[in-house]
Amino acid sequence: MIRYPYEQMKTMAPPISITGAKGVYLYTEKEKMIDSVSSWWSVIHGYNHPELNQAMIDQVSRFSHVMLGGLTHEPVQKLARKLEEFLPGDLNYSFFSDSGSVAVEVALKMALQYYMNRGETERTLTLALEHAYHGDTFKTMETGDDEDYHFVLKAYGPSRHVIHIPTEIPALDQAFKQYHSRLNCLIVEPLLQGAGGMRMYSLSFLKRARQLCDQYGVLLIFDEVATGFGRTGNRFVSDLVLPDILVLGKALTGGYIGHAATVANEKVFRGFFDDRPEHALMHGPTFMGNALACSAALKSIELFETQDYMAKICRIEAVTRRELNGFSDERIQEIRIMGGCVCIEVKNASVLKGYQQFARERGVFSRPFLNYLYAMVPYIITEEELIQVIQTMKEWFRK
Repeated sequence: MIRYPYEQMKTMAPPISITGAKGVYLYTEKEKMIDSVSSWWSVIHGYNHPELNQAMIDQVSRFSHVMLGGLTHEPVQKLARKLEEFLPGDLNYSFFSDSGSVAVEVALKMALQYYMNRGETERTLTLALEHAYHGDTFKTMETGDDEDYHFVLKAYGPSRHVIHIPTEIPALDQAFKQYHSRLNCLIVEPLLQGAGGMRMYSLSFLKRARQLCDQYGVLLIFDEVATGFGRTGNRFVSDLVLPDILVLGKALTGGYIGHAATVANEKVFRGFFDDRPEHALMHGPTFMGNALACSAALKSIELFETQDYMAKICRIEAVTRRELNGFSDERIQEIRIMGGCVCIEVKNASVLKGYQQFARERGVFSRPFLNYLYAMVPYIITEEELIQVIQTMKEWFRK
């Protein structure tokens, strides 16, 4: 029996059985639907992309996987070099893993050990944001702040190792004033908090965070698993404010296969580069640097660069703003748009009950959660298809 994510198995509705996928469409035996959420925000090139398909076919004909323990291979070497060239600043040192959650775990472990290697054993605190979501493994749950996902941690009581603050500069200033000597890192989903409700906040907060981290010697971690590769309207938010550690996943492989990267700058890397074996980063996922995943990631980045994806994202945002301009309903709390993301937050979650079936009947797959009706479409979507997604959202409030 399959156990499905975020579902009470006793009461869940039968999942939709997919028999095929191509472009922006998911196919069942009798219908097709635009995937308005890009398989949890990852399938930026759409499904069944011929160049991505071929990249993986070519690699599987050679080999699919070898471990990186004492071995290496061309695809992982090429991907590491490509990320070094592609990413801003001196984010040059890639540690690969098989999921975004694990990649965040690696980042948090890296930040803690960076200071332990320096003998600064009092720096055991992580500063994080309210409404944060960084994954469902244990440290990422502790660092997150969403009881709808992580209520199991109540069994342990309040965390002694994580401080949560709102995305407000006075709160940020106060946290650094109070805890700076005990902090090893500040971790954020930059500009856009995904599973916490598609919450959007100001770049000025991140700029101030960078200043304070520099002032007090604290590492700044950007979790761009969801926000990277254009979702906020920027290639990476890291292009605007440079973190010490960057976490990538989801769209890294175009949504084809699980893979993630924890990318450190020169300072962090040098904190581990030592003759002493105990100063090494003792972490090693079995499928890190998987050759198939690396091949998919290389082709995905190539498509992103050569097919002017930033222009595609700009068009998606412009069409979304145009179609929602002046739209309102008394049941709506707020409409938020940023880059390739739109969210309609309603005042009461009951307002969205039945929307998924409503959308399906209109040729759109959607997966609203809590008070949030949102879309994060594949970047290859046409204007007509995008309008269909947005019109379906609007029609729900007009029925």
